[in-house]
Amino acid sequence: MLPNLPYAAYLRVYQPLIAFSNREKAYWRAYAASSRRPRRSDAVATEHAESLRRLVSAPPVPVPERESGDAYVRRLGGEVYVCPWQTRLRSWLGLRDFRTETPARLSAAFIPEPVAEAAEARFEQWRERGEPMRTQILTSTWTVPLAWFSPFDAEERCLVLGGEEQQPADAADPDTAEHGLRGERARHPAGGARPAPRTLLYVARMAEARRRLERAIALLREHVGDSSALSEAAGLQDWLLGVAHPRALLELDYGGLVHLVDDEGLRQDQSVAEVGAALTGLETGEQELATAMYQRVSRRWKEMEALKHAN
Repeated sequence: MLPNLPYAAYLRVYQPLIAFSNREKAYWRAYAASSRRPRRSDAVATEHAESLRRLVSAPPVPVPERESGDAYVRRLGGEVYVCPWQTRLRSWLGLRDFRTETPARLSAAFIPEPVAEAAEARFEQWRERGEPMRTQILTSTWTVPLAWFSPFDAEERCLVLGGEEQQPADAADPDTAEHGLRGERARHPAGGARPAPRTLLYVARMAEARRRLERAIALLREHVGDSSALSEAAGLQDWLLGVAHPRALLELDYGGLVHLVDDEGLRQDQSVAEVGAALTGLETGEQELATAMYQRVSRRWKEMEALKHAN
């Protein structure tokens, strides 16, 4: 049976502890060391299950009363990195988008108008306090925006297929089995261990991710000009400049999208390499190469996105 996960991909910023205040730093250090926190392999499912419980309650609770104290955790070179879930903020922003994009008559069938209005009123009060509005996690349903591939290198790819694993070759790999890309294992409450779930992800150091993204933007601006591709890449750059510490890590996680593709499809998915080849083609004047690589990766993700209309 497939995990109960949304068909969504995630782009996450993992901040080093130095990016937090002393109080937050102490909290996240203790949290990372806790044996009770959700492990990375179960965190998406845990977060999703909590959201479902709120939405199916009567009346539904679209936004939790308090911000989550949970985070995704990674370790690299003896340093702890955390990506707070920010469930309350992300729920507020998701509710705003849902009400903007959905006809009022239809949205009320999911979330009664008085409930939605009360949640939005609390959001306005929160915003008036000057709280930061940017989240550490971007979510994309049914597809991965092509701009998300440009900050990564093909060598930072990690694919896990039910015990079979293809590992990244460089030091962007965190250094512990529990938190890292290399054979991550999760503990059961009763003891024992199980292999990491089916996963495809990339992890990059922020300095490298920003350099690659800047190169992509420069090439798109020079050779393509104003376009949706340039706009998406510039928007991603703006997000990273606004939220990421220079020593942060950036993770692209295919999340529940891995369950829309069979094992062979995941093995053949080299989207980061293909986007990189398209950009190199622009840089070297190999227009046919750039076009072929762009069309290949674009077609793959358009076909994936089309599955949302399947019966």
